[in-house]
Amino acid sequence: MTETTQDYGDSSFFGHPKGLITLFLTEMWERMSFYGMRGLLVLFMTREVTEGGLNLETGEAMAIYGIYGASVYFLCVPGGWVADKIFGAQKSVLIGAIIITLGHYVLAMPFEKTFFLGLVLVSIGTGFLKPNISTIVGQLYKPGDIRIDAGYTIFYMSINIGSMLGFLVCGYLGEKVGWHYGFGAAGVGMTFGVIQYIWTRKSLGEAGLKPNLEVNEDASRYKSFFYIAMTLLVLIIGTNFLGLWSIDAQVLNQLTVYLIVSVAVSYFIYLFFFAGLNKKEKENISMFLLLFLGSVLFWAGFDQGGSSLNLFAKDYTDLYIFGWEMPATFLQVANPLMVVIFAPFFASFWINLGRKNMDFDTPEKFALGCFLMAIGFCVIILGVEVALENEKAGVKWLLITYLFHTLGELCLSPVGLSATAKYSPKRYKGQMMGLWFLSSSLAAGVAGLLASKSFESGISSMPALFNQVIFGLVFIGIVLLIANKYIKGHPETEES
Repeated sequence: MTETTQDYGDSSFFGHPKGLITLFLTEMWERMSFYGMRGLLVLFMTREVTEGGLNLETGEAMAIYGIYGASVYFLCVPGGWVADKIFGAQKSVLIGAIIITLGHYVLAMPFEKTFFLGLVLVSIGTGFLKPNISTIVGQLYKPGDIRIDAGYTIFYMSINIGSMLGFLVCGYLGEKVGWHYGFGAAGVGMTFGVIQYIWTRKSLGEAGLKPNLEVNEDASRYKSFFYIAMTLLVLIIGTNFLGLWSIDAQVLNQLTVYLIVSVAVSYFIYLFFFAGLNKKEKENISMFLLLFLGSVLFWAGFDQGGSSLNLFAKDYTDLYIFGWEMPATFLQVANPLMVVIFAPFFASFWINLGRKNMDFDTPEKFALGCFLMAIGFCVIILGVEVALENEKAGVKWLLITYLFHTLGELCLSPVGLSATAKYSPKRYKGQMMGLWFLSSSLAAGVAGLLASKSFESGISSMPALFNQVIFGLVFIGIVLLIANKYIKGHPETEES
């Protein structure tokens, strides 16, 4: 008998478990709020007070953007630990969603102090929600269920739909009506997400319901540690809110990057010299290290879309269409829209290459992604030169840049997580996944440092900085191609 979706106990959502729609909508609203707010962040911080902004220096605003992005991904690591040891994934997602919602409403308040408090709350909430909602998706399916890859593909679409909604709705309200209306709209979107999650949460069943504790493991000591950590965090935030201490944003951005680098370096040293790995496992770690570096450089460049390129769109791009000036954030819709358009073609392309035994190795795909990203920066440098001559550049320069960045994303992003699972030693798979999230956190911090230098001398600073980014991307791409000939990964199997 041929296996069909009828053989599965739960196939009520287009042949998939009913709980998938709950997670799809929760992720969609969370990404709508995240990207909608992110698209406004740098623009709001750099606008003059008379325009409703904070009137911060460009470098400071970019640094704050970098700190925020780094914190979001860095907090995914403890967020996953809290779910595993204390609350379970389901409850952690709910806690995170509520904190994010509160954060957006705090951002909607027209005060400088509440703005920074709102960013902290959104970062903490995302750390709770982001790693755990993806975990629940996998737990909706029983071991061996062939629908799981398609289920993750459907879930991934919620990210693109949500980000498009965020850029359009929050972007329009923020730029055309008032910045805090845009932040408030993100809060309203998250409210919808929280309500529907609570209303339909029962459809998730046992997936992610309980923490992943060993048989004799005592959760009480984990709870004590968690409550102590949260108390210290509240004290730190509260004393800063009261003005008892402060720190320069660019210095904090640098310290954040140094902290993440030290954690990553320490862990790689541990894996190579103290983890008791065999020769093949060490070769896998060498391969993973190269992918880690490629990921950091790629995403550091990609994140310029929300910072330096976003500011370029607002101040140095002709946004008029038929006499109407569109919000700068509308241009950021290009990336998720292009992902939706081109993803099926890339999937088909890789499958056809595989059938002909011509499929690229993972490092080769990463290298191709870096090269495409570099081409995108070559394009925007030409756009900057046009803006320097004519005060404004055409929209086409950013759209072509985003096209190459998206093509690069489709080469690199889908294989990142699978490569982590493939090359991670079996004893360290969970920790290696956390290390992979750390690459995104480091990339966000580096992106903030890069962006803060992109306008040091006005727009004329951009070409020299972006040339450095191009050099870095091409260099790591070449290293990946060369290393692929000498460092061969050995995918882990159940038998190995």
